[in-house]
Amino acid sequence: MTDITIRPLTPADQPQWRRLWTAYLEFYKTSVPEEVYASTWKRLFDDGEYEPNGLIAEVDGKPVGLVHYMFHRTCWAVGNNCYLQDLYADPEIRGKGIGRALIEAVYEKADQKGAANVYWMTQDFNETARKLYDRIGKLTPFIKYQRN
Repeated sequence: MTDITIRPLTPADQPQWRRLWTAYLEFYKTSVPEEVYASTWKRLFDDGEYEPNGLIAEVDGKPVGLVHYMFHRTCWAVGNNCYLQDLYADPEIRGKGIGRALIEAVYEKADQKGAANVYWMTQDFNETARKLYDRIGKLTPFIKYQRN
């Protein structure tokens, strides 16, 4: 495996970011309107403490993976929590360490900010990713609910 480079998103990454995030959304059989693409892209570069952040994974200079993460307050600790919201690797590169490298990069960012916790969710049918998550994280007993 060639070296994996993980780096922050830059404005020049917009076409590849969009390609990767669209593929991620399609994996979960969903889509977002154009205004969400535009607002998310803008927010990724806003300076606010609670704005989303993005990292991109490259192999041989080619973007092959993406992660979005954000910090938020919690009533259970002094430090903020870090929510890893979106994680995606191109199908042809899966199993090569891209997902692990992106998660570990988020762990590093969370540690730098003194985050109390890093957490994420996935759907139960995502067996491939869950094999990695079972090695790099801890499955919790929580069940997610959302508004009807």
